[in-house]
This record gives sequence, structure tokens and C-alpha cells, in this order.
Amino acid sequence: MIVYGITGWKNSGKTGLMERLVAEFTARGLSVSTVKHAHHNTDVDQQGTDSFRHRAAGARQVMLASPNRWALMSELRGEAEPPLDTLLAQMAPVDLVLVEGYKTAPHPKIEAHRAATGKPPTGSPNVRALACDAPLQYPLPRFDLNDTKAIADFIAADTGLPE
Repeated sequence: MIVYGITGWKNSGKTGLMERLVAEFTARGLSVSTVKHAHHNTDVDQQGTDSFRHRAAGARQVMLASPNRWALMSELRGEAEPPLDTLLAQMAPVDLVLVEGYKTAPHPKIEAHRAATGKPPTGSPNVRALACDAPLQYPLPRFDLNDTKAIADFIAADTGLPE
């Protein structure tokens, strides 16, 4: 699996870019999965559901299955957050995994940057290019934040995926 990241500060356009890239790469016939890193406590399950009750009772993993999808939730129960490579090993093989966040992880990345954040680029390691909404002097290739095709073409060329 090829892993490529989208990083940047909060409100820099990461999620919108991720959404557009998934649509672009799947339209090109590639299988794509995503990983989203959250720095805050997040819960995809709702209080009162059966699966929530299973977790609350102490289950380490809970699988929810339906005719349309299945989801596997794992509770860390005080253990450290697993590194990205451990999480990636749990995923089914695809052509491309797009990762949102994980600024310091070693995979190649595009950094989303919006002038409105008032912040300079993150300086994260392994950033190969910037996707910006305003002119910015920076020693890396730069793309318009909304030019999804050009950004996807860059990722494809950088990884050897078909363009």
C-alpha cells in the first residue's frame, strides 16, 4: 500500500482536500482508504446503543456489522496510542491510503495552508509540496489549494501511481 499524507494547521483545508483527493483517485480507478488522526478524545459510537454498552461493559474490541458496512472499534484501556504503522497494518490492502494529520510521521505529505490561519507552514518533516489559498514564498512546489487534479497528479508522480 502506498501511504501519503495531508497535513497542516487546524482550519487549513486538510479535510476538504482529503475529500476531493479521495474522489479524484477513486474516479481514476484506484482503491483508496483514509486515516484521520484526532488530537482530542473522539467517539464514533453513541451512548445507549448496544455496541456502546458492550464497550462500556469492558470489551476490548467491538465489531458492529450490518448489511451495508461493518466497523471495528478497539479500546486502548489506558495503553499508549499505537503508532501509525501499527494502525495501517490493520487495514485491508488498497492502492492508496491517504492520512490526515500525523505531522511528524515519516510518510510523504502535502501541506494544506490557508492564509487566514495567520500561521506559517508547519515545517513538518517529509512535506513534499504546499497546497495554498494565497501566494506564499516557500522552497517547495506549490499548488492552488483547490486544484485537486494538479495535487493528485503530483502525488501520483511522487509515488508511481498511474496518472
